[in-house]
Amino acid sequence: MSKFTHVIKRSGAIVPFRQERIANAIYRAAVAVGGRDKKTAEKLAEKVVVELEKIFPEKHKPHIEEIQDAVEKVLIKNGHTQVAKEYILYRNENIKRRMEKAKKDAQPSENIPWTKIWHIMDWAVSHNVHTVEALNERIRKGEFPHLVHESEAAYEDDVATAANYIAERSKKLKMVFISGPSSSGKTTTTIKLEKKLKKTGLKFKSFVVDNYFFNLKMHPKDEFGDFDFETPQALDLQLINKHIKKICNGERVLIPYYDFKTGTRYPNRTPMKLKKKEILLIDSLHGLYPEMSDGIPDEFKFKVYLEPLLQMKASSGRYIRWTDIRMIRRMLRDSVHRAYNPTQTLEHWHYVRSSETRHIIPYINTTDYIINSGMPYEIPLYKAKLFKEFEKWNTKYKDDPLKEDAYERASRVYNVLKAVEPVEDDSPVPPDSVLREFIGGSVYEY
Repeated sequence: MSKFTHVIKRSGAIVPFRQERIANAIYRAAVAVGGRDKKTAEKLAEKVVVELEKIFPEKHKPHIEEIQDAVEKVLIKNGHTQVAKEYILYRNENIKRRMEKAKKDAQPSENIPWTKIWHIMDWAVSHNVHTVEALNERIRKGEFPHLVHESEAAYEDDVATAANYIAERSKKLKMVFISGPSSSGKTTTTIKLEKKLKKTGLKFKSFVVDNYFFNLKMHPKDEFGDFDFETPQALDLQLINKHIKKICNGERVLIPYYDFKTGTRYPNRTPMKLKKKEILLIDSLHGLYPEMSDGIPDEFKFKVYLEPLLQMKASSGRYIRWTDIRMIRRMLRDSVHRAYNPTQTLEHWHYVRSSETRHIIPYINTTDYIINSGMPYEIPLYKAKLFKEFEKWNTKYKDDPLKEDAYERASRVYNVLKAVEPVEDDSPVPPDSVLREFIGGSVYEY
């Protein structure tokens, strides 16, 4: 048993020392370079603790940076140079991210589609939904149903434009990727795109990436013991790439099947081969991730990216964050379809966001078209559905050093929703709306 009882986080908060967190961090770095040996990660974590005990006296509270220094030293000393490189890279990326955050957005990010955002902002201003105050005014005037119609029409136009671009390139296309971060509306948008493209004579075959998850026991965990399904390394990327290459070449492959109840992948289950004029349709969180389609010519691929690019200022004067919108969507969807309560979603969101910033956001500029799935009218619905929960979390997590991320997000959303006029009746929302994917009542099966 370690002589250390507590750790000092970067924020200065003091939290309990847990050796398994070190093992998880090492295992995650190993997974990123193709390793899947949890026992080795646990043994290395033991060596890290021994290293710390050599350096620091009893009752010392090691700083998180001191622990990470020891991890690097142990990995290199024990010959795990690739894992050490990945661990150092991830650590440096976090340092860079914190430094960039400290600059307070003095320079524009290369990962933000500024032209697209300008058009969305222009639309928001012309429809008087560019601020929460303006939105409230329209709701008080009884214009909510009309606002729903306007928002849905804008989204449908975006989907239609994407479909037109795909149709123009259809002679050479072998696959279409529908990508985007969690709860951006990929499933509904994929269905709508397929329907529009079928009218042009195109045929599609769905490629279900979820069947390529590694067995659950091989997944990395976070410091709270949650399995990480968000990272692309949770998927067998090499096998995915191998299969879609073969499919592109007209070959037949046997797709695996993943049983989510048991966390087990079964190989060689379902035959798949593209027929003439058929295109592979891939709805994937990590569709932009290079390893998934590495070696496949660009003219064979069309990449669609989704994000709720809402342009609305809260009462604080700051814009409502897209990640917060998606977090709320996932809370609602998971509570209905996955028996996952909203508190679990909130506490897990740091994982979602970490994976997005490393594995999705950096590749936005490689996409062929961006669809905005954000609806200004969804904010009033969320006030009615979840405000009491955010009010509770805003108090519950306030002084909990282990839940700093949950508190920051809950507090931010609470302060946004506090100023919004609630709308309880969601009947004006069409049954085929992308929002129905999250609030329920959709005509589509998910």
